[in-house]
Amino acid sequence: MTEIFITKSDDEIKACFPVIVQLRPSYTEAEFLSQVKCQHENNYHLAYLKDNETVCSVAGYRYSENLAWGKFLYVDDLVTDNKQRSHGYGKVLLNWLIEQARNNHCKQMHLDSGVQRIDAHRFYQREAFINTGHHYAFTL
Repeated sequence: MTEIFITKSDDEIKACFPVIVQLRPSYTEAEFLSQVKCQHENNYHLAYLKDNETVCSVAGYRYSENLAWGKFLYVDDLVTDNKQRSHGYGKVLLNWLIEQARNNHCKQMHLDSGVQRIDAHRFYQREAFINTGHHYAFTL
C-alpha cells in the first residue's frame, strides 16, 4: 500500500536518508538529521512516499511569499530511489505536493533542478512544469 507521510521523528527522518543521499551525497546520516531538524524550525517539511515498508520517494519543501510569485510552495528536494524509478512514485509524490500547495492557497509551485539532471528535466516537463529561467549562484 502506497502512503505519503510528513516526518515527525528522528527515526522517520533517518528512514529518508538512503533515498535523499542519492540527491544530496555530501551528507552523512548524522549531518542530514541535524540539517533537517534545523530547517524544520524555518518552515521546511520532509515528506516521504512509502510502499509497504519501503521509502521510495522523498521531498523537502517549504512555503513562502515574495513579490514575484505571491504565496508559493518551493520544492527544495525531490528524489525517487534509483531502484524504485519508473514505478510512478515520483509522479504520485509530485501530485501530492501540488495538492499541498493548492490546499495552502499557494498561487504557484517552484523548484530548481541541476543542469546535469536531464532525466529529472524530462520528468518535470512531462508533468507540465515550464522552464521559466536560469538560477544563478555565487559562492561566498
